[in-house]
Amino acid sequence: MTYNIADFVEHTIDLMPDRVALVDDAREVTFAQLEERANKLAHYLQEQGIKPGDKVGLYSRNTIEAVETMVAVFKARAVLVNVNFRYVENELQYIFDNSDMVALVHERRYTDRVGAVRGRTPKLNTVVVIDDDTAGRIPTAADSIDYDTALEISSGERDFGPRSVDDIFMLYTGGTTGMPKGVMWRQEDWWRVLGGGINFVTGEAVEDEWQQAETGAGNPQMVRYPIPPLIHGGSQSAIFHGLFDGGKTVMLPEFDGHTVWRAIDRHAVNLIFITGDAMARPLLDALRTGDPETGVPYQHPNLWAMASTAALFSPVLKDQFIDLLPNTLITDSIGSSETGFGGLAVITKGATHTGGPRVKIDAATEVLDEDGKPVEPGSGRVGMLARKGHIPLGYYNDEVKTAATFKVVNGVRYSIPGDYARVEADGAVTMLGRGSVSINSGGEKIYPEEVEGALKAHPRIFDALVVGVPDERWGQRVVAVVQCAGAERPTLAELRPVLTAEISAYKLPRSLWFVPEIKRSPAGKPDYRWAKEQTELRAPDEHVEATGT
Repeated sequence: MTYNIADFVEHTIDLMPDRVALVDDAREVTFAQLEERANKLAHYLQEQGIKPGDKVGLYSRNTIEAVETMVAVFKARAVLVNVNFRYVENELQYIFDNSDMVALVHERRYTDRVGAVRGRTPKLNTVVVIDDDTAGRIPTAADSIDYDTALEISSGERDFGPRSVDDIFMLYTGGTTGMPKGVMWRQEDWWRVLGGGINFVTGEAVEDEWQQAETGAGNPQMVRYPIPPLIHGGSQSAIFHGLFDGGKTVMLPEFDGHTVWRAIDRHAVNLIFITGDAMARPLLDALRTGDPETGVPYQHPNLWAMASTAALFSPVLKDQFIDLLPNTLITDSIGSSETGFGGLAVITKGATHTGGPRVKIDAATEVLDEDGKPVEPGSGRVGMLARKGHIPLGYYNDEVKTAATFKVVNGVRYSIPGDYARVEADGAVTMLGRGSVSINSGGEKIYPEEVEGALKAHPRIFDALVVGVPDERWGQRVVAVVQCAGAERPTLAELRPVLTAEISAYKLPRSLWFVPEIKRSPAGKPDYRWAKEQTELRAPDEHVEATGT
C-alpha cells in the first residue's frame, strides 16, 4: 500500500472523473479537468528542475488554482510551503529563506511584494503568477510566467512514476508567538491524523488506499466549504477530504458573513469549516439579518454540519448558533500543526463549559503532568497535551526546537507543543492555551483562553485578547485588550458578575484597553505580541487594583 496524497487524489479521479471537484462563484472544475491541469503544472515545475523534496511555495488566497497547485506539487513529489497572504516583505524573505524555497506560485496581487524580496532569495528561481481581479493592472514580472501559459506549454499526461509514504507534507505554522516553523509530516502520518486515514469518531484505521474513493463513489456527493484561508492546516485537510472521497469543494477568496451564507445557499453546501469566534461572530450577525441585497432570510436547507477547530469558540456563541441552526450538527475540535487532530466535542445547548474548548480527546492524545504521568480526571491538576503514534518528524531546519517539542517520555515519542489542559471528572479535556503566553500572577498560572472565553460571554464584548503585564506586587497582572460589540464600553465593575460565573476571582482582568479591532491571523489565531504592544502604548482605559481575592 502507498498511502500518498497524490495517489489518493488520483484514485478519486479514476473512479469519478466527471464529478465536479472545485467550484467558485464563476466556474467549476471536474476531477478530470483537475487531473489535466495539475499534471501540466507538475510537468512545468519538473521542467524547471524541481526534484522530489524541493520546496515549492503557494502564496494565494482560497482559489481553484491554489488547489490545483497543491495537487501538482504532490504529484511531482515536491514539498508544499504555505505562505501567509498577509506577510510583508521581511516575513516573506524569512519564509523563503527558512524553507529553502526554489519555486513559488502566487496570485498576481502579490507581485510587488515578491519582486521586492526576490533579489535577496537566490534559491528562488521559478515563479508562476495566478491571475486574479488585478489582471491588466499589474504586469507579470520579466522573470516570472503566467499560470495559464505554464499550463499551455506542458504535458497533461500522468507519467510521474511511483511515490512513497515517506514523501513530506509540510505545514508552516504561524503560531501565537515567535517566527513561523515548518512542521514536517510523513504523508502517511499526516493522512492517518488529518486526511481520513483514521475515523475521527470511532478511531478505526483505514487499511485500503482505495477505500475513501470507493466509499465516495458509492454515495451522494458531499459539498464542503472550508472558509479559513489555506495557510490553516484545517482548511487544507478539508480540501483533501473532498479530493479523496469525490466531494465538491467551494473555494472563495474572501471572508464576509453575507458572502458565506450566499455561497451556502447557492452551492447547497453540506459542511462548513470555521475557526472559532473570529468567524463565528460575523456569521451570526449576517444570519440574523438575512441578505441585505434582497431582504430575504438565508435558507441553508442542506447545511448538515458546522465544524470549528483550532481557535476559541465561545460557549455563548455556540448556544446562539444552536438556536439559529437547530437542524445543523455543530462541533468544536482541538488540534495544532504539531499534533494534528486531538479531540472533538458535539455542541449541545447549555453544555457545561470550563473556559477554553472542552472536548473528548482521541486514543492517541493524553494530558501529561510535569513527571510525564497522565493527569487524573477531576484532580484539578493542569498538564500538557501530548500526542503519540502518527506525529511529525520535527521542524524543518531547527533541531533545537524539534528536540524541545518532540520528546521521548517513558519510552514513548510524543509531540508536546506546549498546550496546557485540564482533565475534568467526566474525562473531557479543557484546553487552557499555549504555555508560552500563560500569565504568572502571585504564583498562580493563568491561561489567556480561559479568561478570553469568560470575557466574551458579556454581550458588550465582541472580541478580546488577554495578556500579562508587569506588576510590582503580583509579578504580573491579568489585563485585556477588548473590542466592543457596539458603542458602549463595559466597566470592570459591570464585567465582574459575568466573569466570576465563569472563572475564579484571581483570574479577573485588572486593566482594560479598548481598541477598534482585535488583530488576529487570517486563520483566526490570536496575535499576543500585538496585544502586548497595545498595553505598552498608553495607559489603560479601565483599571482596578487587585484585592487578593
